[in-house]
Amino acid sequence: MTTETERPYITCRQVVDFIMDYLSGDLAPGQRREFDRHMAVCPSCVAYLKTYQETIRLGKAALQDTDEPVGGKVPEDLVQAILAARKKTS
Repeated sequence: MTTETERPYITCRQVVDFIMDYLSGDLAPGQRREFDRHMAVCPSCVAYLKTYQETIRLGKAALQDTDEPVGGKVPEDLVQAILAARKKTS
């Protein structure tokens, strides 16, 4: 009889393949256990997951219907450059 610690871990590639289902909660319980087990011993995959989540967050923020720029105020030098360019084309 093999124990859980003797069983091979899923691969990093499998983690990448499962990541969307993991985040959406659609992984089967056994697959989720294996995913979590791998994440407990693989700092690279933990970092990848965090980056993936941040990419999703930024993508959603970029698509928000707002007149405000993401991250705050537009730099004044950019505003001045745009106004100067408009004057040149008028």
